[in-house]
Amino acid sequence: MEIKTIITGYLDENCYLLIKNGTCLVIDPGDDYNKIKEEIGENKVLGVLITHSHFDHIGALRNFLTKRSIKIFKRSNLEENKEYKIGDFTFKCIYTPGHSKDSVTFYFEEENTMFIGDFIFKESIGRTDLPGGSDEEMQQSIQKIKEYPPETNLYPGHNENTNLAYEIENNPFLK
Repeated sequence: MEIKTIITGYLDENCYLLIKNGTCLVIDPGDDYNKIKEEIGENKVLGVLITHSHFDHIGALRNFLTKRSIKIFKRSNLEENKEYKIGDFTFKCIYTPGHSKDSVTFYFEEENTMFIGDFIFKESIGRTDLPGGSDEEMQQSIQKIKEYPPETNLYPGHNENTNLAYEIENNPFLK
């Protein structure tokens, strides 16, 4: 699976394209549809995955909603730990509230990769002082995610990628 990062909007949000066999999934379509569309190229979009509904992560979502063949995956229509398969992609949803009530992590077990939105950042975590945020829920989500393999790659909603082992060792919020 090829992973492309597209930085969008004035908050430099990471939109991800997962590409496999001429098809793709879009994760968190930030705020620049034309930039995303250019990177999609000739690949067929099968679905859009939303880690949470803050404006900087869904700015271009409306452009995908007009296409009936594209499935939208978000907290309200996902079951935790259920395996979802769309085309050649297989993933699970993990409920990870704390930054927002609807925060989820998408876990691609075969690729040992998680798309975590604004849940965890390199050496930090997402804000919990915004509406819907909760320190208590964030701590519960952190404990849940620490049960996954330490070599799991983490793709956050902003800034650079990291992995779970590095965060457990270096992130003060995961200690």
